[in-house]
Amino acid sequence: MLAVPFAAGTFLGHPRWAHLPLLGAWLLGYLAAYHAQQWLRLNRIARNPKAPRRHVRPALCFAAGSAACGIPVAVTHPWLLLAAACAAPFIAVNTLYAYRNRERSLLNGLAAVVPACAMLLVALRLGGGAWGTGVAPALACLLYFGGTVPYVKTMIRERDSRAYYRSSVAYHAVAVAPAACLSPWLAIPFALYLLRAAALPGRGLTVGVVGAVEVLGSLMLLGTVLAAF
Repeated sequence: MLAVPFAAGTFLGHPRWAHLPLLGAWLLGYLAAYHAQQWLRLNRIARNPKAPRRHVRPALCFAAGSAACGIPVAVTHPWLLLAAACAAPFIAVNTLYAYRNRERSLLNGLAAVVPACAMLLVALRLGGGAWGTGVAPALACLLYFGGTVPYVKTMIRERDSRAYYRSSVAYHAVAVAPAACLSPWLAIPFALYLLRAAALPGRGLTVGVVGAVEVLGSLMLLGTVLAAF
């Protein structure tokens, strides 16, 4: 989820050296936010006072690394600050869910997907591409990664829930049409995503296999987006 939209935006535009520190800032910033949210969550619910402290040093180190990578790029491309501001509300939602110890919420997962997919637009613009040309591929990423949230739940935490299963299959069935409208080529991977959402839950697959399937799905999306747009 973190790498595919960024890679798509980078190669749909013109790869530049500036993409490397931006990628570092993005990944390290994500890790910093994760550890900060864990500190906030555990500070509220943990009985062991040492539990939240374990996240302080990683949060500070990752934040410092993110700043070291991001500030030089932001100095030469000030519009990146606006992009970061646009991501802030979604990070705030994730932080609120972490504080309430409801990180596994469906809405929390969807809130995390939006800024990750929007990184396609950021990477594309940094490479000299126009915002408008990135809308369709960004929406394709949003359609796919938005669907992974309920699908993965049907494979792990909600594997016994028929309601989650039906909702996941329904989402993937509906997603095929808008994906095909974005590009006819996208109908192929999205039809396969529908097949995996319908066929794989309930088969007792291990977490490793579930993860491997998602990696393949992500790579298929990346290849199709780069070929179609």
